[in-house]
Amino acid sequence: MEILLHSVVHALEDSVRMLPFLYLAYLLIEWLERHHGQKIEDALAGGGRWGFVPGALLGCVPQCGFSAVAANLYASRVITPGTVLAVFLATSDEAVPLLAAEPESWTALLLVLVLKVVIAILAGFVLDVPLRRFLPASLYGGYAGHADDVDCHEQHEESSGIWLSALRHTLEIFAFILVFSFAITLVFELLGEQTVAGLFAGLGVFQPMVAALFGLVPNCVSSVLLTQLYLQGVISFGSLFGGLCAGAGVGLAVLWRVNPSLKQNLFLTGLLWAVGAACGILLQFLPM
Repeated sequence: MEILLHSVVHALEDSVRMLPFLYLAYLLIEWLERHHGQKIEDALAGGGRWGFVPGALLGCVPQCGFSAVAANLYASRVITPGTVLAVFLATSDEAVPLLAAEPESWTALLLVLVLKVVIAILAGFVLDVPLRRFLPASLYGGYAGHADDVDCHEQHEESSGIWLSALRHTLEIFAFILVFSFAITLVFELLGEQTVAGLFAGLGVFQPMVAALFGLVPNCVSSVLLTQLYLQGVISFGSLFGGLCAGAGVGLAVLWRVNPSLKQNLFLTGLLWAVGAACGILLQFLPM
């Protein structure tokens, strides 16, 4: 009982202090979605064979919808596989507001965003330019040379103002943070910090690979947990980055739902994991 009580108190202390930063972050996200969401989607659809560049830049905007939009546009043969891969890789989901809520992690946040854009552009270029010559059309899929009559814009709920909507998102994520903080603290209390750290450290080069595999879960839960583990010092920056690269939010789930080609879906999912794992391994020993 004493361990449970201490875990609850510790989780509350760690989570409550993030609330003001989370709320400000979600206010910005709501404003972007409501006032510039359609423009961003139009830029993504109009990129053509070089769409991986705007895809990488727009994908890093911290929200939940663009990866789903990209999956729909790819299934509709409007954007290339390199573009949808770039959007997926650049998507940071809930990690941005979570890292922004910790001032001591702002350097890591900036590094995550910059590196994600760079990696997303490089991966999109490799897939759409040199590899396109060797990939069969049935595996490549995507862009058919036009973007007519496609409207994948998801209407956001605007019955409430951005203040209330941001508050709702903040409280939802706060609940996730509280639960995971409690779980992490409880594990630390029961097993001991040295034991838990040793388990993850014992994974060695496999730590980013496991993090990237977990990042494939099409839910914000994965990015919340990965970020919390990083903030707790349990996983390395490389593992965090690998997991966040592989994490495409709900985009991966939408891809599997709307795109009928099993080969294309498996190919893009495998690429997403491979790029995330490889980048994580390269950054494994970065002192962050």
